[in-house]
Amino acid sequence: MPLGGLTGRCGACLADPPRHAGIHAAVAYGPIARQLPIRLKHGGRIGVAETMAGPMARRMPPGADLLLPVPLHRWRLWRRGFNQAVLIGEGVSRRTGVPLARDALQRVRATPLLRGLSPKQRRAAVTAAFRVTDPAVVGGRHVVLVDDVYTTGATAGACVRALLAAGAASVAILCWARVIEGAGD
Repeated sequence: MPLGGLTGRCGACLADPPRHAGIHAAVAYGPIARQLPIRLKHGGRIGVAETMAGPMARRMPPGADLLLPVPLHRWRLWRRGFNQAVLIGEGVSRRTGVPLARDALQRVRATPLLRGLSPKQRRAAVTAAFRVTDPAVVGGRHVVLVDDVYTTGATAGACVRALLAAGAASVAILCWARVIEGAGD
């Protein structure tokens, strides 16, 4: 899918086309890019969300009607105290004028941390974990799903399936960093 202005598709996407309308990443994941999400999520440095939102806003997919943050389960939200995707989405919304629907997508069951799981295990862990709270909010709209890091696409894929089933016209993904397979850390 498009990354950094490239418009071709990788072999995996050609063999098994994704249901999303593209992945728009501000940066490629690496040793420097990974520091901001770590400081935000695990260091509680919520101001970092604004730093991430600037470059992400410049990568906003054309024709976007609505921003939706990837939701956290209520127990993880309670432990962390905030959802990093909501904070980033607020910054992107302020910069672009595209409204943010904070609660239109809900994580209905707790999922394990995906770090260390294989792509197949990640997909299994998030299957049926998301639901749209009110299909009228997303129906017929071009939705942009906001998250910090796109790794294997398991979480985003589960969100995309729920949004398309609820009637979204399309779902693109906007993230701070995208892990590029084979690029190392």
